[in-house]
Parts: sequence; C-alpha cells; structure tokens
Amino acid sequence: MSVLALPATVTEHRPRYEGANIRTWIGFKHFMYLVEEAVLDWLRAYTPGARGLYLDCGLGVEIVDCSVQLPATLEVDDLVRARVTATHPGRFAVTLHAVRDGAEVLVLRGKVAIALVRETDSPGGGPIAVGAELLPEPTPELRLAAPPGPVGGFGWSWPAPYYYCHFSDRVQHSGYVRVLEEAVDRYLAHRGISVGRLVRERGWIPVVSRARVRLLAAAHMEEVVHTTFTVEDVLRDTLFDGRMDSYVERGGERIHVATASILHGYAISRGPDAGRPATLDTEVIDALLGSDAP
Repeated sequence: MSVLALPATVTEHRPRYEGANIRTWIGFKHFMYLVEEAVLDWLRAYTPGARGLYLDCGLGVEIVDCSVQLPATLEVDDLVRARVTATHPGRFAVTLHAVRDGAEVLVLRGKVAIALVRETDSPGGGPIAVGAELLPEPTPELRLAAPPGPVGGFGWSWPAPYYYCHFSDRVQHSGYVRVLEEAVDRYLAHRGISVGRLVRERGWIPVVSRARVRLLAAAHMEEVVHTTFTVEDVLRDTLFDGRMDSYVERGGERIHVATASILHGYAISRGPDAGRPATLDTEVIDALLGSDAP
C-alpha cells in the first residue's frame, strides 16, 4: 500500500493550560506541541510508535522540521481536531481545527518531517516490524543541510539542559521551539519594547502568524549552545519577520545545529479597536530594526 493511499489519522486534543499566557489565548509554542502530539499518534497507528522504534529497533524518532501557519486563534478550552496525512516517507501534512459551537475553525496548517536516528544506548536493534515503507531511512547521526549565510545579531549562550533533550543525548525539536519563544522575548526586552511593556502601556498582545523550526545537527546534553536572533524585515507596518540560529563549538568547528523563522505582530486587546492588528509606529519599528553594533 502506498503512503498516499493510507487514510489520515484524526485525533482530538486540548491545548495545555501553560500556553494561556495572555488572557485565554494560546501561544504559538503550544500550537506546535499539538502538531507533535498528532504526528506521534500517526506513528502509533501505522508503525511501532516512538517507544517501539527505540526499544525494539534502536531508532530515535526526531522531528527535524516543522512549519506552521496560524490563521485563527486557539483558546484554552478549545477541543482541537488534528488531521495528519503522510505525503512521503517521514513527511506529513497537518491541520488543526478548533471545534466551537459545533463548527470547525481552521487554526493551523503545517508540514512536518521526521528522521530516524540510530541510538547507541538503545537495548534493541531489530528490523522495523510494521510500517517500514512509511518511514525515512535511518541515519547514524542528525546532520542536515544548513541554510546559506551566517546570521548575527542579538545573542546569548545557554547549556543544553537534559529536559530539552531526547534519548539521553541531544536537544529535541520542542526544545528549540521553546528557545525561539525565549529568543523573541529576550530580543524585544533588549530593544526596550518588552512584551510586558506593550501589554501594559498599549494593550498590545503578541500574535504569531507563521513559524518554522528546523534541526540541522545534534547539540548534545550540557553542550553550550550559542543562539542569535535578528529581525530581517518589517512588513506593511504590522508584522516583523525574525530569524533565530543556534550553534555549538566542537573540536574547533562551529556547527550550525538549528534555525528558525517567525512572523510576528500584535493585536489590540482593549478599547474600541480590540481584536484588530496593531500598526507598528516609528518607535517600535526603529527598535525592531536597530543595530547592535557599537
């Protein structure tokens, strides 16, 4: 049976309460967590699943690329219906619909790619019992093509904590999703337009329209990861396009381990214009595009 002939999985989830940071709206990070859960459900349906692949086959399932578009808001008590369709071995199209008042509202459209990494500490090493034709070829290490050109900008360094890692070894995809959220927050505070300030003074709340996080190579547990964030453009005075890159230094080599992009804006949360996109004024645009050069 070909991948395209397989039926999609449709599962139901609710966003975690942790993601309701501004009123009852859910932040982009938790949209991406729901996508991860939905893909894991697909793997459980058609393959041995992440646990079986690790314990029996010695393979670690790793999300290596997830891009999402977010056309509508998601709220804390929404029931989310996730549909996952395999498009090629290890590649998926994902949609999330929120069920509101008996009707479905599209809240996410995304694409996901996974890798199977051979794990040296796994007790297993046998063949994949079911669904091998649906999965990518295993790889001995996580090493994918990096995007062109170094990107600088505002940055900081952090030791890769075990609770961001998979399989006692490397930083997982959701760890970099968390870092992307932190990178935006740190950058805005560094520029003097922190999320808290704009919420208090203007009633502006952060809104993410699009995000993508890609793993390029392994960053191992407790390695120091160097992360940069820069705003590349401001669009129509309502959105800014940002890019994050993460690196490690190993054996005298600078290794690009992850890259991400985010399209970010603000919505007005109070007054007669509540719910409308905020127009970025000169102060905010100058802060976003300012230089870190001395």
